Amino acid sequence: MDIVMEVRKELKLLADEKYRTFHSKLVPGKEHILGVRMPKLRQLAKRISAGEGWRTYLDGEPSEYYEEELLRGFIIGYARMPLEERLKRLKAFIPVIDNWAVCDGTCSTLKFTEKNKAVMWDFLQPYFHSDRAYDIRFASVMAMDYFQEEAYLPKVLDLFEQIRHDDYYVKMGVAWAVSMFYIRFPKEIEAFLRRDRMDDFTHNKAIQKIRESRRVTPEEKARLNALKRK
Repeated sequence: MDIVMEVRKELKLLADEKYRTFHSKLVPGKEHILGVRMPKLRQLAKRISAGEGWRTYLDGEPSEYYEEELLRGFIIGYARMPLEERLKRLKAFIPVIDNWAVCDGTCSTLKFTEKNKAVMWDFLQPYFHSDRAYDIRFASVMAMDYFQEEAYLPKVLDLFEQIRHDDYYVKMGVAWAVSMFYIRFPKEIEAFLRRDRMDDFTHNKAIQKIRESRRVTPEEKARLNALKRK
């Protein structure tokens, strides 16, 4: 039995039917979900990444199950490999992403970005300008996860202003990112919201998510609420 089939067999043993029912509602459009909880998936991905067969797994047959897509994203982040190979594998993987969970879970695992910010910033640029929804969400969530720095802030906000895509998960991804940037840069993000250049839905959702934070004062929430569009 090859490694892909071995891992698939293990995933089925780890599956939890109640969790599958619950999680399927959170990832609409994905039919082949086994119901493996995230901690167990990450443990499995780390074990595969620490072994000798992870390249064989990544190069194996296409994913049949949602959890296999997540595993591949995790392994690209966890396994030890040269930066050039990691970027090549990531470039091949991003077009496979077709839901928010694989997108966001992969982003949070790409910790190598911390030591390669200039390279990764350049890598992300085509995805900000893509027509494909999950390319844009990937770039936006990566910006939120790794580029919350003063040096990158004007560049990130300029890119957010340029995004024009009707997909719900693009809009929610950008709104989430803007709300997280607010926690660190409240004055700059309030000024950004006052410039009023995002679409109505994203603009209002960003304000809503900021106002949901316990780290934002009542005075700030009231002021931001006044910026919501009717």
